[in-house]
Amino acid sequence: MMKKQNPQFYEQVTSKLGGETLTKCFQCGTCASSCPVAKLTTRFNPRLVIKNAVAGEKERILVDGPIWLCCSCYNCQERCPQGVEIAEIMYALRNIALKEGHLPKAFIEMASNLMVEGRVVPTSAFTAKRREPLGLPPLKETGIEPLSKILSVTSFSKTVEKAKEVAK
Repeated sequence: MMKKQNPQFYEQVTSKLGGETLTKCFQCGTCASSCPVAKLTTRFNPRLVIKNAVAGEKERILVDGPIWLCCSCYNCQERCPQGVEIAEIMYALRNIALKEGHLPKAFIEMASNLMVEGRVVPTSAFTAKRREPLGLPPLKETGIEPLSKILSVTSFSKTVEKAKEVAK
């Protein structure tokens, strides 16, 4: 299936903090050969993400989600002969995706848990029971009220709700 190109996407990326060096890339492939994630999966290749961003392949980048696989190790950025700030471009792309509600389902679930329980991963009854025999103290209550205020003031809650709607 051919993805729809969005010519304004290139400008959108380069106007974001971290996206300014996108124009320096000449597709040498140094980033891809330096990337530990690209060695593990074909779903992520920093060179292809850059190529798709330049080509305006917004949907391919934001909806299919390869940008979330970057581990921010900076190997690509340190080795780039053109000084392309690839990890920073990934952050810019993630910020665009986040603003538009394109988050991986796992991130939405973790964010929802954080908003409801104050923890990214809820503690099961099994885990709580296992703490005492291991000599660990019981977990303290999270105190969700201060966290809820922070998440509300930073618009995190609205962003997560938007991502839930987009994911449907």
